[in-house]
Amino acid sequence: MILPTYKTAYIGIGSNLGDRARTIAQALALLNYTDMIWVVQVAGLVETDPIGGPAGQGSYLNSVAQLHSCMSARELLQFLHRIEARLGRTRRRRWGPRSIDLDLLLFEDQVIREPDIQVPHPRMHERRFVMAPLAQIAPHLVHPVLHKTVRQILAELD
Repeated sequence: MILPTYKTAYIGIGSNLGDRARTIAQALALLNYTDMIWVVQVAGLVETDPIGGPAGQGSYLNSVAQLHSCMSARELLQFLHRIEARLGRTRRRRWGPRSIDLDLLLFEDQVIREPDIQVPHPRMHERRFVMAPLAQIAPHLVHPVLHKTVRQILAELD
């Protein structure tokens, strides 16, 4: 019997519509629902103002989760999009309000730059709402492009 090889991924999680905490909990439960993903740890929720997008949006609840998955980066991203759709996410307007947002931030130390997938997430290092929760669970993790730890990147944002 061949056992699957699990790879480590980090995802950003955000919501600014409806019962935000409940929707985030549902997303995490759906991630754990398959035997191809194991949620290892989740950072605490952080409330932030929206960045960009239309005026008048509600504030976001954000977190980051560490996953182990036997999916490829592309398969994982597609799975994240299916969870978003199941939880009512519609992609009408860039940076618009959303019931749930699941972003693939890092996948092992891979660097992928293709039209439909970008890993590491191209703006993660600019966003305190990503870096602060990531620093809670993986402060010594090294960004595969910047070659800095999460803690170093967060300190530069300060």
